[in-house]
Amino acid sequence: MKSARILPVLLLLLPSIAFSWWNNDWKQRTAITLNTSSAGVPIQETLTNVAIPVRLHSGNFDFLNVKPDGSDLRVVAGDDKTPLKFWVERFDGVNELAVLWVQVPSILPGTDKNTIYVYAGNDKAAADSNGPGTAASVADSGTMADFHFAEKDGIATDQSGTLKANSATALEVNGLIGQSARFAGAGVVVPASDKLAVAADAPFTVSLWLRPDTANGTLYSEGPLKLALAAGKLSATFGAVTVSGGDVAAATWSQIVCTLAQGKLTLYVNGAQAGQGDVPRPMTAIAGEIHVGDGYQGLIDELDLSSAARSADWVKLTYAAESADAKLIATKTETSDTAASSGSTSYFGVLFKSLTPDAWTIIVILGLMFLIAVAVMVSKALYVSRTDSANQRFLKEFRDAPDVLKLEQSAQAGTYKNSSLYRLYQAGLRELVKRKIGQEKKVLSGPAMDAVKASIDADSVREGYALNSQMVLLTIAIAGGPFLGLLGTVVGVMITFASIAAAGDVNVNAIAPGIAAALLATVAGLSVAIPSLFGYNYLASRIKTIASDMQIFVDEFVTRVAETYGAP
Repeated sequence: MKSARILPVLLLLLPSIAFSWWNNDWKQRTAITLNTSSAGVPIQETLTNVAIPVRLHSGNFDFLNVKPDGSDLRVVAGDDKTPLKFWVERFDGVNELAVLWVQVPSILPGTDKNTIYVYAGNDKAAADSNGPGTAASVADSGTMADFHFAEKDGIATDQSGTLKANSATALEVNGLIGQSARFAGAGVVVPASDKLAVAADAPFTVSLWLRPDTANGTLYSEGPLKLALAAGKLSATFGAVTVSGGDVAAATWSQIVCTLAQGKLTLYVNGAQAGQGDVPRPMTAIAGEIHVGDGYQGLIDELDLSSAARSADWVKLTYAAESADAKLIATKTETSDTAASSGSTSYFGVLFKSLTPDAWTIIVILGLMFLIAVAVMVSKALYVSRTDSANQRFLKEFRDAPDVLKLEQSAQAGTYKNSSLYRLYQAGLRELVKRKIGQEKKVLSGPAMDAVKASIDADSVREGYALNSQMVLLTIAIAGGPFLGLLGTVVGVMITFASIAAAGDVNVNAIAPGIAAALLATVAGLSVAIPSLFGYNYLASRIKTIASDMQIFVDEFVTRVAETYGAP
């Protein structure tokens, strides 16, 4: 009995279990999933408080629902209840680009359920209400300094804002993640600080991203530690110990991570260990000025210094996250309405939301073309049907009449108003009446017969014009629809790739919505052309039949008149 009473309660709770929404004032959310299973980026340990960049662009996020300054953005944990710390490095609503750094409390190994949510779509949200923090707020406790190179003045500043380089660097607007620093041979120096000092035998990690233009230069140096490129070869030096890290490709972004811990100097390149060497213990303390980019030409981004020895899993995951590896990050955007009604977003809803203004313009034009084509096909089909039906009735009476000149008297007024044959008959009859054929025993001479036939032929041509009028609109729809659709697709794909290149996000989940939406323009073009093609061929066949009937009727009419009233 108890189970019978509990069952209805559970059924009532099912909708709330199936659908959760952090706050109903926010109308849109994007799920960011970090896949650490074998199909993604497999790791073996649980990572805590990792700062993950989230790149948003027109391919994976609907900027139309967001406030122009992005102040309504919120990030919530996978439980859809707990607000997370995040920092907005870049927000450009006009060009539909944004970069958010989110501190993810826990990333579990071996699962594709590591999810966080980015909420948006609340016009009344206050900028300081549970809103974004600073770069320092998303860094973990082990971070000593974090240079994002996002400063407008080009002077590199660490995440706490207390340490600054002694000079500015040029900035690359579309760098790895937001802006990146561009070096042209002259490096920058960060003054010595107790905050950046590493005690003897203490763990230490330095990580950075680079895209070299040339194969030489010092990437980082502090006290006995130095990271450098020589002839395209990467090396890490600590005192008398040097570890080679393999090749670093030019004009390509590469992640470099160097760790010191328990007498080991370890070098990682692009998420994988590239070299390791033994360091005599106790390891020498690290202190003094930090030099970045001495003799180096190219880009550097995301310089991170940590008082912890980052693990191999940490290196692997941050590499995949910061390089936007498609195997790690997946995105899905939905609105509160679609989530509440079905628990998932309609595919076509996603596609239409991802359409660019250019594609919308093309689709609207194609929609007008489709309406015009349908109107032409319907009106022309009715016209052809009425004409053919009236022609068949008139032709029967014409052939049954003993005297072609007496047919007009027996025909009821308006009976054949839709018949093109009847109009040709009237044209011939007018010419015969002018010559008083059938009156006063007059006969039709050969030249007069030719004149009558010429007049009927002229009216036959005009009837042909009427039958074929507006058919050119269908040929325009057939030929122009696919090309307009293709134009919309090409422009949409160009914009999608441009926005992705600017955001630095190259995973397939970001590309797919934009490209799929761009293909809607081609679908629209074919949807205009295919019905128009079928309609045109059907109408052309019917018109050709009517035209043939008119030509046969002209010959038949002239022959009967010549037999009855021609000169002996």
